[in-house]
Amino acid sequence: MEQNSREKEIAKLVSKVIGDYDGGKNIDATDIFNKPDRNEIIDIVNNLFFVMYPGYFKDRTYKTYNLRNELAVMIEDIFYRLNKQVFVALDFCKLGGSMTEDARKEESYRICSTFIEKIPQIREYVESDLLATYDGDPAASSFEEIILAYPGIIAITTYRLAHELYLLNVPVIPRLMTEFAHSRTGIDIHPGATIGKHFFIDHGTGIVVGETSIIGENVKIYQGVTIGALSTRGGQKLAGKKRHPTIEDNVVIYAGASILGGETTIGRNSVIGGNTFITSSVPADTRVSIKNPEMEYYTSGKKHVKEEIKQDEAWFYVI
Repeated sequence: MEQNSREKEIAKLVSKVIGDYDGGKNIDATDIFNKPDRNEIIDIVNNLFFVMYPGYFKDRTYKTYNLRNELAVMIEDIFYRLNKQVFVALDFCKLGGSMTEDARKEESYRICSTFIEKIPQIREYVESDLLATYDGDPAASSFEEIILAYPGIIAITTYRLAHELYLLNVPVIPRLMTEFAHSRTGIDIHPGATIGKHFFIDHGTGIVVGETSIIGENVKIYQGVTIGALSTRGGQKLAGKKRHPTIEDNVVIYAGASILGGETTIGRNSVIGGNTFITSSVPADTRVSIKNPEMEYYTSGKKHVKEEIKQDEAWFYVI
């Protein structure tokens, strides 16, 4: 009798939760077939790494003796699966899903064709990022170590792929790709950011690069750097506006620096010191750092030495 009573109670609770799905909330979407599949997108990203770095990442789906044959099958498979995901994603565009089914089929095929055709160009950029990482990190023992182990190259490569789909106006999918890399590496690069060749991320954890950021060539950034918006209080009214900084060529940004605002430009050849907070433009050929701190030493609870840290004479942005 007690068991029967509990079953009825549980059935009532389940029914109450199920009934809440009829409330018209934005989080109610019980049709599982009309939206991109996150796990499928992740699988496509992993397969794209096989294409970007042939010989470095193994795929257990196909068994061939000839790597080029395996790549050919892989590329065709990526095209087929990505085409299906883009077709669904196009229904999420801000046009309100006004495209007909036939129009979406044509557009998704065009997008995937253009994307696959762009892969050699994407690989050219990725090659430059690999060289920048090797040249910039004395701890790197080989290209192989960087490709297989460095979180920065994983995040940048995923961004490069997602950015091309972003430029082709694909909704949802580019963000799913970069957020997958974000979850793996702790590096958050929005697919809408514009980033030039020879981009080097050192260590990487905690880096944020916003959607409208523009980053030039030969830029190096360290962990904890934010290239972000000065304020997002305007919400959706700010969509499409330049909210994030411009970083010109040959800039180095050290750990923990925050550079904010759509009108903020860091001039070429500048060095931004660690933990600085910048909300206005910095001229070219400038060194920026926090005002000299002081060090205090204690022995057995008593002050022993007080010493100012010496730094090179330079132009300082003082907080």
